[in-house]
Amino acid sequence: MDMPIDDIADPFAEAGFRALARRGLNAAPSPAIFDPRSGLAFGPSDWDLNPELRGDLAVMEPPRPAAVLVPIVRRPALTVLLTQRSNDMPSHPGQISFPGGKIDDGDISPLACALREAREEIGLMPELVEPLGYLDSYRTGTGFQITPVVAFVGSGFSITLDPREVLEVFEVPLSFLMNEANHQQAAREWRGRQRSFYAMPYEGRHIWGATAGMLKNMHQRLFAR
Repeated sequence: MDMPIDDIADPFAEAGFRALARRGLNAAPSPAIFDPRSGLAFGPSDWDLNPELRGDLAVMEPPRPAAVLVPIVRRPALTVLLTQRSNDMPSHPGQISFPGGKIDDGDISPLACALREAREEIGLMPELVEPLGYLDSYRTGTGFQITPVVAFVGSGFSITLDPREVLEVFEVPLSFLMNEANHQQAAREWRGRQRSFYAMPYEGRHIWGATAGMLKNMHQRLFAR
């Protein structure tokens, strides 16, 4: 029988989070929850707060597969490693994101893609990464179906940025991101219509959109009572 979260010693320390991950993460990548006939995405997506706009999916091209690494840094109080994308990137310029990108032909799995992208973008070596499981596949309004790989990262890692892709790397306490009181809803005009989205502002950094949506999915899978 699964323990309730209140019985887990400290969900924001390594042992406690590991127990939550065993209970709540997918053991393998979830299929893209997407109906090609109707265009509807049934899993978490950029349409979570805009159900009236889901019909947009029916006229969009099929999504491109992608993967990201959700790096949980093993510190006494766990943190989440995030990047700010270069302003010159063709997609999501300047936004806060996880290391990751499109799945290439040479990637044998979403995990392989996430590890490759993390090494290329920020110099994170694969041997320092311990995969724990997968969040639900996430559909973006910009045409990607993302597999998020949750993993522990040893605190002794070093960072080497690819300045063409990443402006900076920073850490946010896991306890902040998994506190529902910090999950805001915001809106802005996109392609001529108002779109609502999740946001988790932290110390002047605006975590929003797909990144916030995937963090919200992690909260729902691991921390929701």
